[in-house]
Amino acid sequence: MNTITVKDGTEIFYKDWGTGQPLFFHHGWPLTADDWDTQMMFFLKKGYRVIAHDRRGHGRSTQTANGHDMDTYAADVAELVEKLDLRNSVHIGHSTGGGEVTRYVARHGRGRVAKAVLISAIPPLFIQTEKNPDGVPRSVVDGLRDGTANHRSQLYKDITMPFYGYNRPGAVISEGIRENWWRQGMMGSAIAHYECIRVLSETEFYDDLAMIDIPVLVMHGEDDQICPFPTTGAKSVKLLKHGKLKTYPGYPHGMPTTHAPQINADLLEFIQS
Repeated sequence: MNTITVKDGTEIFYKDWGTGQPLFFHHGWPLTADDWDTQMMFFLKKGYRVIAHDRRGHGRSTQTANGHDMDTYAADVAELVEKLDLRNSVHIGHSTGGGEVTRYVARHGRGRVAKAVLISAIPPLFIQTEKNPDGVPRSVVDGLRDGTANHRSQLYKDITMPFYGYNRPGAVISEGIRENWWRQGMMGSAIAHYECIRVLSETEFYDDLAMIDIPVLVMHGEDDQICPFPTTGAKSVKLLKHGKLKTYPGYPHGMPTTHAPQINADLLEFIQS
């Protein structure tokens, strides 16, 4: 397996396929690089180099109890990018991965990143606070914490229903997609996933978004039940210097999987523009 050992000794697993302009994919909680397989296959055939990693504690990376904060997540990416000497790259993040992209590009990306994409992403702030009164209530976040700590396997089955919009009337449910989500989640470490809930919900990205001076595409489903569009994507695009917004009526949080042909086509158009 391809791995890099970062400064604190944690091993980060990654996939690196093909040649051409690099596209770096950042996965959501509590998943792995495998969540991007459909996109990686599509863009590999289009002549791009595609890279995706398992965040520390997730998937095939070290199940460390340390370093679960957005600065460290971004620093891990920076070490991998430096090892692979990626330049003129496009960083694409889904959900928590969108936060990771935002922090990485703002703090480490100068001179290496050409464009970025935030899909169903958590910035600028996920949880409800005085500063973010329309955010996701703390009781919901605490429920995720409790489920992860005490009955993770069941939570990871249940959450796939709103994640993919399968709880909506008339939805065509793919048990394979649900099982693949559960499989990826159960590969990782309970402590890493538990701590990552704090990171994804409480990290603020207002300053990061304002610092970014490259083109950024914000893609968001209007029926996102995990990261509601009005409090995340709709606010992020207004903070970006060169932000472009594309929304999708009726699309769920997991739209890169449920609506892959449309998402891939729109990604390709932005990358080539």
